Amino acid sequence: MQKGHEAIVWFNEVTKNDIPLVGGKGANLGEMTGAGIPVPPGYIVTANAYFDFINSSNLRPSISKALESLDINDSKQLAVVANSVKEMIMATPLPTELASQIKAAYEKMGQGLVAVRSSATAEDLPEASFAGQQSTYLNIEGGDEVVEAVQKCWASLFEARAIYYRVQQNFDHLQVGIAVPVQKMVQSQASGVCFTIEPITSDPTKIVIEAIYGLGEGLVSGEITPDLYIIDKEGPAVLSRTISHQERRLVRKNGNSASGPEDESGNNYWQPVPSTKQEQQKITEDDIITLAKLAMLIEKHYNGPQDIEWAKEENTIYIVQSRPVTALKDASELEPEIEAPIMLQGAAASPGLATGEVKVLQDPSEIDLVLQGDILVAEMTTPDFVPAMKRAAAIVTNRGGRTSHAAIVSRELGIPCVVGTGEATRLLKNEQIITVDGTHGKVYNGKVTRNVKTSNIASIVREAIRTKTRVYVNLAQPELADKVAARNVDGVGLLRAEFIFSQIGKHPRYMIEMGQQEEYIQQVYEGVLSFAKAFHPRPVVYRTNDFKTNEYRDLLGGDKYEGQEENPMLGYRGVSRYIKDIEVFKMEIEAIKRVRKDYPNVYVMLPFVRTVDELKKVKQILEDEGLKRGPDFKLWMMVEVPSNIFLIDKFIDAGIDGISIGSNDLTQLILGVDRDSEMLRETFDERNEAVLVALEKAVTTAARRGITASICGQAPSVYPELTEKLVSWGITSVSVSPDMIGTTREIIAKAEAKLKIK
Repeated sequence: MQKGHEAIVWFNEVTKNDIPLVGGKGANLGEMTGAGIPVPPGYIVTANAYFDFINSSNLRPSISKALESLDINDSKQLAVVANSVKEMIMATPLPTELASQIKAAYEKMGQGLVAVRSSATAEDLPEASFAGQQSTYLNIEGGDEVVEAVQKCWASLFEARAIYYRVQQNFDHLQVGIAVPVQKMVQSQASGVCFTIEPITSDPTKIVIEAIYGLGEGLVSGEITPDLYIIDKEGPAVLSRTISHQERRLVRKNGNSASGPEDESGNNYWQPVPSTKQEQQKITEDDIITLAKLAMLIEKHYNGPQDIEWAKEENTIYIVQSRPVTALKDASELEPEIEAPIMLQGAAASPGLATGEVKVLQDPSEIDLVLQGDILVAEMTTPDFVPAMKRAAAIVTNRGGRTSHAAIVSRELGIPCVVGTGEATRLLKNEQIITVDGTHGKVYNGKVTRNVKTSNIASIVREAIRTKTRVYVNLAQPELADKVAARNVDGVGLLRAEFIFSQIGKHPRYMIEMGQQEEYIQQVYEGVLSFAKAFHPRPVVYRTNDFKTNEYRDLLGGDKYEGQEENPMLGYRGVSRYIKDIEVFKMEIEAIKRVRKDYPNVYVMLPFVRTVDELKKVKQILEDEGLKRGPDFKLWMMVEVPSNIFLIDKFIDAGIDGISIGSNDLTQLILGVDRDSEMLRETFDERNEAVLVALEKAVTTAARRGITASICGQAPSVYPELTEKLVSWGITSVSVSPDMIGTTREIIAKAEAKLKIK
């Protein structure tokens, strides 16, 4: 539609291109309505109305002030701030004219029961799911009640979970708007979700349908473990059915007939399912096929895999939402089952293998108990659990299916998840060590591993998608080495040393003073060894330590050796430090030499090289210590300072085997933008013309001079169009985060096919 300053629009007036006006959910509802998909009718209170409300009521500065010094990892502070912002919004009356418009649209729609749903303008995007961050209110009736529900949806934009997630995804709180679709309520006898791709293996030939009795919120929340139907798109034909026991369902409250606990809107309640139906299939075979055909139609319309919500009322199936699938695993990455006694079994919800210490949570208020690397165990998860999920190595729940909150968020985080075990919180005890196999839905006591050599797995998966441009991975944590090495990846393009040094926990100068040089060298050696061994013979490019002064100060003894700098990002870091503090650098070199005795696949990459003279001096130090360029030892340089671009030929003349572009620092320094600045977030963009000119010069010069060129910043993981440009310029490798390996490989394959690169 032609975008103006509308406060109210109808579904048939908007399309998928109207996300800034009506949010992801609203845009998809409009798009499907226009495509003839059976969507319950409705209208949308636009993001314009929300922004007008925030600005005209003078709430913006108050919200900004409340959030400016917030530490999102302090759960208690986060909850207090979130509640205060929500209270500000709810205590401020809506403009009279807007309230009247909302009521008038409700009357025009025919009144009756409606669902009032949140639709943030940064929601249901291909790059971020924002699963369950804002509120939904079902079975709302009456003009005043609809107005109140709209305001509650606005306030839910500042739920603690939503604030946390936006910070994690680098979204500006006050730049994200929220629209509110008001939709005719479907009184579903059955409801559920449908994936047009198998969400665990990413098999595009399969459709996965989950179904429960009653309203769909019981499924998405994880309260109910659903039926699971697997459908082959060819036909379509039902391949398998897993029927789940269901004792209760969420239904609309009807007069005085309600009994049992209510949902958050107060308009629905949990009703017992008759015993004769508890073990039955929730929808008919005809319903399954009808849903599959609708799903394929929607997937074709959007030209990509979809996550669809549906509801059945009487004999009609309605589609109430569709969004892109945001977290996919390379289907070729086969992981064999473990041969060991099974302790617990449930639904495979997010692939991978992880071992850790159990932390059983009874309530979101206990999330601070979960530390980095723990296994989070709960009845189910809600968006309030996300901060703990972010720290967890894996998730195990009693309830829920493959499309529950726990499953969706785990796949997005890239951690293993097993749901619907039934008794995890009873059988598992705090501090118990367990292994979670999210690929096969199994939990084992103690630490166990797959009964297959990593190299065998790697040889299988590398036979899948092949590209001339190599796909490397960025890694930091040694415990992930074996898992990621089994993926369809060509090596480690960026091994960040900083995590290893953080684990040591002591300033290197302090350890020298205490006579602990050997301990320091040994710990660095062990950290790097795990990567070298897992990936051998594939290359592991180790970036030498790039701690800044403030990070060094945080280590034990650090305040004695580190001064205060106004801007550590531009301060005493990178090779400048190595030249001035050779003794510490030599200990790091010694650790690398020890690893290379058995695993010569480890190469060195130098960070933050400001001048050609600095590069020459550090090269001399390396050579004096026995690390000299040759057939079995390569030296790379990070390209992250503008001088690297201007003098790229002179840096190459100094003698390096390859470059790796750190697009984060390079963009920051070319544009003069602090990448962590909330106010300048929109300006920080690797696709800026000036940055693209720099990237093209670096890559094409490297190609002309016969050295390798890679990129290891965040950009390739975020912007597929940039990856295509890099391939066209002649980049030899792209290094990305583990969750983007399969996606990046596919992007590169398509780009190479388009450019006829073989």
